[in-house]
Amino acid sequence: MFLIDQLILLAAVLILLGILSSQLSARVGLPVLVLFLLVGMLAGEDGPGGIMFDNAEAAHALGTLALAMILFDGGLQTPFKSIKKVWKPASALATFGVLITGAITGVAAAHILNLPLLHGMLIGAIVGSTDAAAVFSLLRNAGIHLEKKLKSTLEIESASNDPMAIFLTVGLLEILVNDMKPGVQLLALFASQMGFGAFFGVLIGWLSVKLINKVELSAAGLYPVLVSACGLLSFGITAYVGGSGFLAVFISGTVIGNSRFVARKNTFLFHDGLAWLSQITMFVVLGLLITPSSLVDVWLEGLVIALVLIFIARPLAVSPILALFGFKWREISLISWVGLRGSVPIILAIFPYIFGLPGAALIFNVVFFVVLISATVQGSTLALMARSLKLTLPPPASSAATLEIMSLKDVDADIVEFVLNEKSRAIGRRLAQLALPESAVVAMITRDSKIIAPRGSTLLQAGDHLFIVLKPANRPFVDSVFSAKSKKKHRQILLKELQVKASTKVADLSHSYNVQIVLPSDETLEELIKLTLSDGIEVGKSVKLDNLELSVREMLDNRIITVGVKIREKML
Repeated sequence: MFLIDQLILLAAVLILLGILSSQLSARVGLPVLVLFLLVGMLAGEDGPGGIMFDNAEAAHALGTLALAMILFDGGLQTPFKSIKKVWKPASALATFGVLITGAITGVAAAHILNLPLLHGMLIGAIVGSTDAAAVFSLLRNAGIHLEKKLKSTLEIESASNDPMAIFLTVGLLEILVNDMKPGVQLLALFASQMGFGAFFGVLIGWLSVKLINKVELSAAGLYPVLVSACGLLSFGITAYVGGSGFLAVFISGTVIGNSRFVARKNTFLFHDGLAWLSQITMFVVLGLLITPSSLVDVWLEGLVIALVLIFIARPLAVSPILALFGFKWREISLISWVGLRGSVPIILAIFPYIFGLPGAALIFNVVFFVVLISATVQGSTLALMARSLKLTLPPPASSAATLEIMSLKDVDADIVEFVLNEKSRAIGRRLAQLALPESAVVAMITRDSKIIAPRGSTLLQAGDHLFIVLKPANRPFVDSVFSAKSKKKHRQILLKELQVKASTKVADLSHSYNVQIVLPSDETLEELIKLTLSDGIEVGKSVKLDNLELSVREMLDNRIITVGVKIREKML
């Protein structure tokens, strides 16, 4: 048996164990990254696997590639709308938050480990950033649903704070090993990391979309691979010129993900799987790299440093920044708690080995122990903390898949499959009562093994699969129609105008969007407009009734066909 055959077998076994261990995550209450690390540790030299692996350079290379793919996938799934809403607090946390967290933790580490201050600050810099893979995994797979602003802040902070931690780590190592003078050289390093990262991320992302839509590939499966290559290109070029490849790959992913391109949905599914494979590979390899017996010597010091990081450094760094941006104390508390450390600190802890810094083994072991404590304690209690602070929301309607027609490159439409669960507000309603956006069309309904022709009289049941043709801009409205029932009335969904059929009844509009409307429930929108205007009805005219503003958007002869519905903001 050739060596490569043995390596393939070993890799397959470890990946399978990693995947199967993820199924235990919800049962045992541990984040999947901890389980992946444990798989690697059990397979290592101190575990039953007995695999000898101490190649720090190989672990660094694999970890860097895996992290790049995870950040790229995170960028693909991050809408511009979320970034626009929270870019200020998220960027402040990703820079000043990391700096303050690292400084407080570094001072504590220097005293606890009896190290020179700069060596302690190096440990603080290494553990200063939250981990994108851990945060994405928990928020998207832990079964909890947070308000969009809060969720976006956590995700964007975790995805964008790695460059700051890398800059601080490399800068301190240059000072300690290569005698670089802090000042102009350090500022130049910072400017090149952030400036080149942002510039090439945007440029290559924009050029990638043009390329993807321009080329005609013979196999549809090549499009997701082409997108991956574009993401890695942004990382490679940026790193080559001295910028932050991690920042560039996240930004390029965001630019690509918010654009219309061929095989968009297939690309998202492909990269979601690739990101999971990257997580498993990265954490298992990092687990292999550590020698568990070496953690015994630093467990007490590591525990104290982890407690300082979790309960002192992170809250002190986060609280004043978020308070400036108007976050409430409950939101600040949750963001302070979701400061998970994961793969990035472990990868950065390999840097002292690569730079040849004396005492690199101690730094690596301490950082690994801090990550284990942070991921285990904070990750396993995230859901409990969110519920205790009353920040969870009811689950939205589940969308099992989004279909697309490969040949239609520029069509601004998706075919989305919704699976109705028992809590959906659409259960027990007829299609005609759903008040869907005027441009949304129910193309097909499947129930068990039967296909049901969609008619206005069709009664919806739990378990039904609805295939709906819609414009991406109308997706939030359609999601609301099929979301879970809630006693709490939400009005924000209609702050943006919704266009519906004029025959829609007030009661159906109120039920579909969970909005309280003090108007005759059996009246149609057309009847309300005609009763109010009585004459001179034409396209563009609007009326204000209670908390609604109704606008005529389309007419046929004397009949109103389409009505724009919007909540009057002063009535909120």
